[in-house]
Amino acid sequence: MDPSDHEEASVLYSPGREPKIVSNINADARKVIKSWCNETIFETYGTVFTEGNLETFWSAVVSIFLIGGVIGSLGGAWVADKLGRKRSFLLCGFLLFVGGVCFQFCQTLNSVELLMIGRIVVGLAAGLTTSTVPMYLTELAPLGLRGALGVFCSMGVTGGVVVGQVISLEEVFGTEDHWQFALSFYVILVVMFFVPYPWLPESPKYLFVIRRRHDEAVNELKRVAGKKVRDEYVREQIEAMRRECTPENDEETCGETDSRVEKTKERSIWSVLKDPTLLLPLVLVCALQGGQQLSGINAVFFYSVSIFESVGLSSTDAKFANLGAGCLNLFVAFFSPILMAKFNRRFLALTSCAMCALFLFCLTFIVYFIDDVEWFSYASIVAILLYILFYQIGLGPIPYFIGSELFEVGPRPAAMALGSLASWACNFVVAMLFTTLQNAWGAFVFLPFTCTCVALTLLLRLYLPETRGKHISQIVPLVAKGFSSKPLVP
Repeated sequence: MDPSDHEEASVLYSPGREPKIVSNINADARKVIKSWCNETIFETYGTVFTEGNLETFWSAVVSIFLIGGVIGSLGGAWVADKLGRKRSFLLCGFLLFVGGVCFQFCQTLNSVELLMIGRIVVGLAAGLTTSTVPMYLTELAPLGLRGALGVFCSMGVTGGVVVGQVISLEEVFGTEDHWQFALSFYVILVVMFFVPYPWLPESPKYLFVIRRRHDEAVNELKRVAGKKVRDEYVREQIEAMRRECTPENDEETCGETDSRVEKTKERSIWSVLKDPTLLLPLVLVCALQGGQQLSGINAVFFYSVSIFESVGLSSTDAKFANLGAGCLNLFVAFFSPILMAKFNRRFLALTSCAMCALFLFCLTFIVYFIDDVEWFSYASIVAILLYILFYQIGLGPIPYFIGSELFEVGPRPAAMALGSLASWACNFVVAMLFTTLQNAWGAFVFLPFTCTCVALTLLLRLYLPETRGKHISQIVPLVAKGFSSKPLVP
């Protein structure tokens, strides 16, 4: 979500204002859509909304997307195991397409209900995407490129926010006649990205470990690796996958494909929650995904327009400056694959969390005294940009794929689903509570986010093992003893 609904700089300090963190579209389009909802409800039901009623209804429009995300996350484990990784990807695209069609025709049909349906369907798709797509990417990736491919989901989210900001500008589609195009424009991108779907491979690990289709797994492995792949490489990968089979199945059985081995290695969410050997990695995944939302990224974007206005920019210029901050976020994201290939996960995650905590604290101090020190307005912009920079090198991309590096194939879908659930739940908490806290605390609203980043830094410092360049069989024993684990001991 991109918080950018502001009117003037005084919103930072005036408790009478009630700006909302609502979506990745800008304030112009949101005002137009709210107005349309009000008029449509009156025309359809004869109900006249007060300002408070309209705000309550708009909060429902906003939150139903997040509720869809929570439901989609919970279903991610089941979908990934039952449909497979590739077809899960297709289901995400189908739901996104259906949601886009609802958006496109809700104004034509004068139906607020269609807008709500579109929101929850797209929320379902988003929840499924965050729990299944990073897993699919990392399972396809060779060991050396696992992190580089894993960050592509994060890059897609960041790019989508920027596209949403641009498309919903008043100069583009953020008008009374065209706002439905601002909501449904993404369908064009969905269709483009799904053109190569027939040529995409299924995850060899899913086929081998979960479905026990040995021959299919070998064929897909060769297709992923290329025609010139050496037999030695294929044998190494098969042996690595064999080690991820359940302990009760010996190596020979794990490689067979007859009817005697139809039993799969699926793990339910409940079985993962009860397994003490999975406690620590599950805490790490949920803490990183939830902490990503509680780290203040939405709050920082929320305040950025007001801060840009406080240095003398007009409302229009501040809006474009906020778009520039989003573009900086995307620009840094383009370097994520290189960072993941060249630097250790621990170093990037710890640096990101620690520096985000530092700049959030600085922003709290600066915003509190912004009226007393003339140059603090410019300092606040520097703090925002540095926060965005350090957020995107670790807290932005790593939570999306770290579950695929801490869990074996069997419990991986459930772990990714629970991590995604933590992310969406914390997203919902921030959306519901941020305005209340901002009205009550003013500039100090950044302190809970600062504390989150500090707590994450300590947790990762003590318990996050280094996963870069290591096979899962090397990582799992490091975190198998819960909080008694010593993941940094060689």
